Amino acid sequence: MRLLLDECLPVELAAHLPGQAVHTVRDMGWLGVYSGRLLKIISESAAFDVFVTVDKNLPHQQNLRGLPFAVAVLRVRSTRVPDVVAQAPELLRRLPEAQPGEAMVVALPESAHS
Repeated sequence: MRLLLDECLPVELAAHLPGQAVHTVRDMGWLGVYSGRLLKIISESAAFDVFVTVDKNLPHQQNLRGLPFAVAVLRVRSTRVPDVVAQAPELLRRLPEAQPGEAMVVALPESAHS
């Protein structure tokens, strides 16, 4: 799958997502572009299957219906490398569930209940 990592995620996450084509918002030159505008740019690029973020409010603040990509919201303690990288196996496991125009929350079982 073609993944785009939000600017708030450490680039080190990419190394823990083998078999995926991973780019960052920085790679694409989209730093500082937020929310609705960023979703529109990603849509127009038609270059990604899943946008990965930690912005838990994004699915509630933006209309995702009709987007040509899915949004994966990582539920992490912090955006520090160890906390984010710990989610990589669960993200990889859940990627086949990703549906365009929908958000999925990716959390480790123990953090899903906290």
